[in-house]
Amino acid sequence: MDQTEIEGKIIILNGTPRSGKSSIASVIQNEFEGVWMNIGVDRIMDMTPEKFQPSIGLRPGGERPDLEPFIQRMYLAMYKSIVAFSREGLNVIVDVGHHDGYSVEHNILQEAAQILNGTPAWLIGVRCPIETVMKRRIETWQKGYTPEGKIPRPIELWQKLVHIPGIYDLEVDTSLYTPEECAAQVHQRVYEGSPPIALQKIRSDN
Repeated sequence: MDQTEIEGKIIILNGTPRSGKSSIASVIQNEFEGVWMNIGVDRIMDMTPEKFQPSIGLRPGGERPDLEPFIQRMYLAMYKSIVAFSREGLNVIVDVGHHDGYSVEHNILQEAAQILNGTPAWLIGVRCPIETVMKRRIETWQKGYTPEGKIPRPIELWQKLVHIPGIYDLEVDTSLYTPEECAAQVHQRVYEGSPPIALQKIRSDN
């Protein structure tokens, strides 16, 4: 039997904060076949001591170079644990916002692609226009535009950097589709589409 036939599937949802990743992940976890473990930025942040926050949720801009070595290790440990779950036959949904907007380049996504080599892992881009992101930030956190009416620079950086290099097995737009509809697109890609290739391309480009 092929090894991928006994390994759990891995779906990585990559996008900015408030792009709708968590809502899609919830639908996948509750409605897809089998057991789906939810591992991602929120779970890692919950485990991280206060003095090392915001952990792997650190926004782009190079504001905390002191945290960056720790953040890189946490990301790599997270992906190694995801592989361990998969090898036990457990499916994993991963909610993250990858960027390389640190004080120096860390190439964390490329390293993650190496760790996931040989696993059935799909990389899904969760797109959302910045205007919709801002609306959701105001509704959720009561945080929006600057006093001058501009989009805060970290939000602009998220929007610019999180989808580099932009290689995906599928992209969904949460401003056009509900979480359920986005999850249905993911289901079709994973269960009816061709084998995943995005992470393979990222590995070969590294």
